[in-house]
Amino acid sequence: QVQLVESGGGLVQAGGSLRLSCAASRIIFRINVMAWYRQAPGKQRELVAAITSGAGTNYLDSVKGRFTITRDNAKNAVYLQMNSLKSEDTDVYYCDAEAGGVRIWGQGTQVTVSA
Repeated sequence: QVQLVESGGGLVQAGGSLRLSCAASRIIFRINVMAWYRQAPGKQRELVAAITSGAGTNYLDSVKGRFTITRDNAKNAVYLQMNSLKSEDTDVYYCDAEAGGVRIWGQGTQVTVSA
């Protein structure tokens, strides 16, 4: 079974940066969209950024200009560069991939931004 493995979360001060990485445990063909979501306890999961196989991108309004999503199709990997972090960015971040109508989720990585 294919898994998405995330890394790069942690604790950072406000104004700092983190880079999240996510890669599939084995090669998956025809991944259409890869994305990052985040979720706080008791809240709905929200889309942070998404990128298509053609490198088209979409961002949550509150992260535009601060976060950048990229992907490496050869490695089935997606990255999220997060700059100018704010305390409200504190959440568990999840990687997501869609291939052939099937959604695959990572296990989540905690990002904590201290004021």
